[in-house]
Amino acid sequence: MSTPAPSVALEPTALRWRCDPSLFEFATTAEVTPADTVVGQDVAVDALRFGLETSAPGQNVFVRGLTGTGRATLVRRLLETIRPDCPLPSDRAYVYNFAQPDRPRLLSLPRGQAETFRRRMDAFITFIRDDFAQALGSDVVKARSADIERQAAEDLQEIARPFEEELRAAGLTMLMLQAGPVSRQIIAPLIEDEPAPPERIESLRREGKLTDDQIKELAEKISTFTDRMRILGKGVQEIQDRRIASLNELIQREAHALVDGALASIRKDFEAADTSAFLDDVVEDLLTRRLGELGDGGGFSERYRVNVVLKHTLDDPCPVIVENAPSVQALLGMIDRSLDPDDDVYAPQMMIRGGSLLRSDGGYLIVEARDILSEPGAWKALVRTLRGGRIELSPPDMPVPWQVPALKPEPIPVNLKIVLLGDPGLYYALDAQNPDFRDHFKVLSDFESTVPRDSEGMGFYATVLASIIQREELLPFDRAGVAALCEHGARIAAQEDRLTARFGRLADVAREAAYLCEKGAERLVNAEHVTHAVRRTKARADLPARRFREMIAKGKIRVNTQGKAVGEVNGLAVMTAGPLTYGFPNRITATAGAGSAGTISIEREAELSGAIHTKGFYILGGLLRYLLKTDHPLAFSASVAFEQSYGGIDGDSASGAEMCCLLSALTDVPIRQDLAMTGAIDQVGNILPIGGVNEKIEGFYDACVDCCDLTGTQGVIIPLTNKGDLMLRHDVVAACAEGRFHVYTVDTIQEAMALLLGRPAGTRDADGAYGEGSLLRLAVDRMRAFWEMAIRTRGGA
Repeated sequence: MSTPAPSVALEPTALRWRCDPSLFEFATTAEVTPADTVVGQDVAVDALRFGLETSAPGQNVFVRGLTGTGRATLVRRLLETIRPDCPLPSDRAYVYNFAQPDRPRLLSLPRGQAETFRRRMDAFITFIRDDFAQALGSDVVKARSADIERQAAEDLQEIARPFEEELRAAGLTMLMLQAGPVSRQIIAPLIEDEPAPPERIESLRREGKLTDDQIKELAEKISTFTDRMRILGKGVQEIQDRRIASLNELIQREAHALVDGALASIRKDFEAADTSAFLDDVVEDLLTRRLGELGDGGGFSERYRVNVVLKHTLDDPCPVIVENAPSVQALLGMIDRSLDPDDDVYAPQMMIRGGSLLRSDGGYLIVEARDILSEPGAWKALVRTLRGGRIELSPPDMPVPWQVPALKPEPIPVNLKIVLLGDPGLYYALDAQNPDFRDHFKVLSDFESTVPRDSEGMGFYATVLASIIQREELLPFDRAGVAALCEHGARIAAQEDRLTARFGRLADVAREAAYLCEKGAERLVNAEHVTHAVRRTKARADLPARRFREMIAKGKIRVNTQGKAVGEVNGLAVMTAGPLTYGFPNRITATAGAGSAGTISIEREAELSGAIHTKGFYILGGLLRYLLKTDHPLAFSASVAFEQSYGGIDGDSASGAEMCCLLSALTDVPIRQDLAMTGAIDQVGNILPIGGVNEKIEGFYDACVDCCDLTGTQGVIIPLTNKGDLMLRHDVVAACAEGRFHVYTVDTIQEAMALLLGRPAGTRDADGAYGEGSLLRLAVDRMRAFWEMAIRTRGGA
């Protein structure tokens, strides 16, 4: 194995990428055409285009990417660009179901005609309520009614006259008696040419004017006519029935003619079977059940109203609906609570309200996955609609102080495409836990969180910024201001040759920069405004970081930035505050001696270690065995701890520093305290990349400044593979340029040991032994001493 080359501090030009304003061909963003496309997302755009244009089953789209990358904007813009052929759905309306009032019927009407149908039905209802009764009372109807009455009177007189003449010849007559609400006809004697009812006969008997024999004789005479009067009554009733039937037939015929005339033009223009059936039901209900209620205000006619739940115009474009609050009611629609179903104005079809799924029929519905999953029942409702191809409405599940019937409207068939927006975590969770997800969201449009850091990507930044400025009427940026914004995009991305695509964060910085420019009575936003806005944004959220720095400066949190110490090293960690990340040093200590426990992580033993940190610690043990290959067992006990850390820790970015700290404890070789290290390791000693590299460097830089100011020897060791991610603050870069601070890159743990412990790690010769004076030779010798000590201890026992 060859000896690693000594690490040299990076040049200042490697610590921060600079965007040259002269690369831009414009002077200000006022000359830039606002963005109408996306750069660096070709695969995602192609997948999205396919998902939007295909009509195959289950080809709904999941747009995967971090928030703030312009996913929703791109979907809308792409739909406007490609203008896919959309099915043209019918208009939809609900009407009363006369057979089952709790099951409102769905009408599918010609596209663009639902409102016309509703208005014409409203006009028909107005006619029924205001003019129908008067039309039925026309002179013609009155004359025909009079003819029927006259004919009935003549028929009654014809059958009654002979019987009445016989009664009068016998001294009798017919008399109508009233007993409360009941009336009946009897035969009564004529006394002094006046009909004598039973009470008069009884009065005459008491007065002695009629004897019992006379009364008996009258009763016998009456009885001879009783049967004939009963037969006569049947004839009279038949005549009355014919009269009533004739009058009803007249009214029905006239009413039917009036209603048919009022509906004739509607029937002509709306000939669909479901519409004709509804009109037939209206006519039947009106003519068979409601004619007697015409004088009561016509409240029953509310049942004839039409509730349009989906309407179009003939030139409506393909619907693109963005649902920002996807509750069950917002998606499916809702049913208002009803009043008493026995009330004349009960019209359940009018309580139905359509939702965004219905408004998207024939088009596209864009929904945030996190929003729909946070709404109870919303995801289930969406999947049920996609599975069945229809919307099934139900009343809201909430208690009411009165009993109401549950409505179940006829389902509405829909044909739409769902575009679900979400981050990778949500996508994997849905894919793993929801069996319907794979069946109904077969197209994945995967958005990168970054775009290329080249002329095209920077030009795209300018067009996005121009779009924000135009939309929000901000002050224009000069080319230096755009360059500063590109540099901030590179800082957020923290990836070599990439710019962030999270334009939401950049838009916030642009707005604040424009605010600062306007406040300073300037008319053009420049680089200083952008830089100031970035500093202000960070300052508003860095209270925890400021408190931490104060505690380091006061010595309450022990961090050494000078000198050397055995078994102590400055590791680096990060913390987040909203979208911002802050780095800080963390003192790691190790102790070692003879024994058999091996290496112990105090955090793991205290159950404060996360899974990734625990894995990194096990890798540390593997690397130790790889480096210290001996002809005897490793007989030692060591412990490693993150000092003054009282919460859980996770991640493996400190495993390189832990390895160096452990070797310092095993060999008693001190570690430089003016250096800090970050970097993960593998089991053969390679230093692996980590996240938050810029923040970690700046965190140690700030600690050095706060503790004792810069000495010229302080610095940070980072993985070589993170070199291209560097985008340090201007003050850190300036300190490095002046030689007051340094950033080193290492590719192996041996390079890190040489920097931290001040002596070469050593390489094995042909026999596998490390050279004299090397750190690893010292560690191997110490391990043999520990083993021999263990042998003597066991022998003495």
